[in-house]
Amino acid sequence: MNIDRLIFRLAGSVILLSLALAQVHSAYWLLLTAFVGLNMLLVSFTGLCPAAMILKKLGIKPGSMFE
Repeated sequence: MNIDRLIFRLAGSVILLSLALAQVHSAYWLLLTAFVGLNMLLVSFTGLCPAAMILKKLGIKPGSMFE
């Protein structure tokens, strides 16, 4: 598994979890969804992803999602 796929899985999981928590507990959990969306938008412009940098240091191999 490469970093690209792991980042997509992580972002999707956090978004779905925060939506579920907003339904069950508090609407403030939607702020987490907004944070993930904002981070994805900033990555598209800058190319710098903090999660990808951390995963790379942990030894996950970088690469294209479509390899």
